[in-house]
Amino acid sequence: METSAPTEFFYRLTPDEILDAVTRLGLEPSGHISQLNSMENRVFDLRLDDGRHIVTKFYRPGRWSREQILEEHAFLADLASDEVPALSPLRIGNETLFEEQGIFFALWPRTGGREPEELSDIDLQILGRLLARLHNTGAGGSMPHRPQFTTQRFLAEPLGELLSRGFLKENFSAEYSALVDEIAAAFDDDATHLPLIRIHGDLHKGNILCGSDGWFLLDFDDSLSGPALQDVWMMFSPEDRAARDTFLAAYREFRDFDEAWLHCAEILRAMRIVHYSGWIARRYEDPAFTAAFPDFASDSYWEEEIRILREITSALKPDSQKNNGNTLSNKDYFFDYDD
Repeated sequence: METSAPTEFFYRLTPDEILDAVTRLGLEPSGHISQLNSMENRVFDLRLDDGRHIVTKFYRPGRWSREQILEEHAFLADLASDEVPALSPLRIGNETLFEEQGIFFALWPRTGGREPEELSDIDLQILGRLLARLHNTGAGGSMPHRPQFTTQRFLAEPLGELLSRGFLKENFSAEYSALVDEIAAAFDDDATHLPLIRIHGDLHKGNILCGSDGWFLLDFDDSLSGPALQDVWMMFSPEDRAARDTFLAAYREFRDFDEAWLHCAEILRAMRIVHYSGWIARRYEDPAFTAAFPDFASDSYWEEEIRILREITSALKPDSQKNNGNTLSNKDYFFDYDD
């Protein structure tokens, strides 16, 4: 498959090209640069001559338009205005978005902090209130250029990628497609009533850090108009009900959260699983993806994915329609699109 000039530049970004791009903005990098962990974008830590560090994020070409990225930045600016601790891009000449050889990039402050391994009740209460404040801000604005959370985006489009690119083999395609149809029908039956607001969109523990100044959120690259539940369910495995209840009790101190919405959490989990496979298929020409996912689209990959989707769809059915003995998988699908 042929790639465009910006994509070729994106694949082969060199430290010198990154340093030159930052220098053209009037900054003075020292020459010390290191690449940070990110699959979707190219992200680098740079040290400046004055000793400060900044993070340079080059957005994958073709994924987001200028308007869509600026909506991400506007959401972050709204959060900053409301004193919600989320990492915002730096402004240079009153601009937050720049371009180099057809690729958009932005600069961010480097912050310290740790990803939580286990959350205490106090941590859960702090984060519950933090997310409620984020959603209050999110409900106060809109993202007309960014996508909405729909079955078209999270199911139909990924399935189309898997089929058209030949990753979903014929011996698995019929059952996988039928399961996707079941998930879409479940969403249409149970989840279309969920109100849509600006949300983080990829809020798992890897995008929540605790530093010397407390908790803060980062990586709003997947922000969109979606249900508040999408930012809640990924924080907890289905078995973590006590932790989830503690979190939501604190959330409700600042914002309503309808208990009935939780019924849709497994539908959203299934949609993320399908979307994730479509994401890998769409990116597989990127050498970073072929190296990171060597077993993608193997027979064992599809057998495991179909098994998990079967369990989810079975659990969504009335008791009389469930297969005896099915239990939800403990497989970790709280993955990060940037890992």
